[in-house]
Amino acid sequence: MARYTGPKSKIARRFREPIFGPDKALERKNYGPGMHGPSKRRGKQSEYAVQLQENQKAKYTYGVLERQFSNLFDKASSKVGITGENLLKFLEARLDNTVYRLGIAPTRSAARQLVGHRHITVNGSVVNIPSYSLRPGDVITVREKSKSLEAITSSVAGRKINKFSWLEWDANELSGKFLNYPNRDEIPENIKEQLIVELYSK
Repeated sequence: MARYTGPKSKIARRFREPIFGPDKALERKNYGPGMHGPSKRRGKQSEYAVQLQENQKAKYTYGVLERQFSNLFDKASSKVGITGENLLKFLEARLDNTVYRLGIAPTRSAARQLVGHRHITVNGSVVNIPSYSLRPGDVITVREKSKSLEAITSSVAGRKINKFSWLEWDANELSGKFLNYPNRDEIPENIKEQLIVELYSK
């Protein structure tokens, strides 16, 4: 199962955003990585470099590698609507992302692991594919025998009130429902999707 396994703090510092979650290294060194520190002057980035950086940020944020990301972009561009917004909607509809949004896991990588280890069901059936694409009405539940796992109970215990309007949560059953694809203004990620569209449209 392909996934990024490199240094996360270094990537977060490159984008100057906690894209993998709270990061003390980013708080201490809120500037790009490199031996010269914050005083190193960097030349003006080209249009292509800016577009590529945004593309990389989106892939790191959602834990998707190039082939899957490119396939999602093709799917988004073939649908009616704005391609960039469609792309983010499909990324949000991934099973691992939804497990994270529901608060069952503290990070997307942790959510990916829970799915891969068969702790999650969709509509009553075990699904162990993190990239599984949810559809409106799908019900995501923690397996009965997995509900006592410390990783899950501690994450759910620290869960805040549901702040995503496209998801419904039942704390008693440790179950959530994917109500609909979110609108762009509901997705909190700081991603300039138009730059990604411009990159793939070349």
